[in-house]
Amino acid sequence: MKVISAMAVMEALASKFRGCMVGALMGDCFGAPFEGDINISRSILNSYFKRLLDPDLKVPYKQYTDDTAMARCVAQSLIDSKGYNAKDMARKFVKEFYAEPNRGYGSNIVDVFAALRVNKFSDVYTPAGLQFSGRGSFGNGGAMRIAPVALFCYNKDDEEVVNTAKDSALLTHASRMGYNGAILQCLAVHLALHTPFDKLDTVNFVETLISKMKKVETPTEDDIFDEGEEPFLYVKKLTKVLELMERGSCVTNEQVGEELGIHIAAHLSVPTAIYSFIRATNPISGVETDNPVQRTLHYAISLGGDTDTIASMAGSIAGAYYGMEKVPENLKRHCEALADAIKQADQLFSLVESGASNS
Repeated sequence: MKVISAMAVMEALASKFRGCMVGALMGDCFGAPFEGDINISRSILNSYFKRLLDPDLKVPYKQYTDDTAMARCVAQSLIDSKGYNAKDMARKFVKEFYAEPNRGYGSNIVDVFAALRVNKFSDVYTPAGLQFSGRGSFGNGGAMRIAPVALFCYNKDDEEVVNTAKDSALLTHASRMGYNGAILQCLAVHLALHTPFDKLDTVNFVETLISKMKKVETPTEDDIFDEGEEPFLYVKKLTKVLELMERGSCVTNEQVGEELGIHIAAHLSVPTAIYSFIRATNPISGVETDNPVQRTLHYAISLGGDTDTIASMAGSIAGAYYGMEKVPENLKRHCEALADAIKQADQLFSLVESGASNS
């Protein structure tokens, strides 16, 4: 019987932390040039990745977008505060935006930042809550940046993972669909972190998420649903993921877009990212790579639509499961701020290792 040392276990976990942050960065950087495209041919993507994998290729860094800009703020706030600090995180978001506003931020979130700046962070949740006539945004902006929360909460139970993910999302996305999407993405990364490499049961992975989201989406007496809004939206989407998995490799990109979605709404992108991770655990026709992390990014981007965010979310799940060892060296080197992603992953891991996130 093979005995694995405690040191080896911790090294593997540290690799998962790095893989998560770098996978998210890569998905953002490599997906951004294709954002808004549809029917992206796999041959074009094969050529794209083949060129990037050339060890002799010297080109400018692939720049990250608002996805990574905000994820960096989430990570740094958790590191600096050794926990969730709403005012600190909101302040970091706003300072980051005004320092570099041309990262692809949407106009609605810019309005939230402006309101936070005006009220000098005296009330960090109200600006987001007032958007869309008090309904809040249901976009995927809370989910796209949530990976650092899953890392920080590695040793936390589901209730704390859910609460921290929700609170951080509420800073900008007050709609139930918006913050529940962030919760689902956080739970997916958290579950991938806790799944040993080569021990993944994909059906059980999705069924576990369904079980967790049933608890999250169970209505309370304070919940107010708009006309046509479904109380178990994400449970239904994850059930659709299972149906697509049962249909195997015959599922087309168009069918994924129609049945799961490829858009900026959280419920039309988070389940798609999870499906992309699951689908890429096995070879995919037309995708020329044996590397599962690269295959995840390739497939997520090939779906089109909100490519940077879907690939970033899928990449964070894949990186959290496979670890840094499976991240191609010649791909990651093309990403802007790679060293920063690794540094923040190591700092978050140190907090977990020292027990700071257990206090």
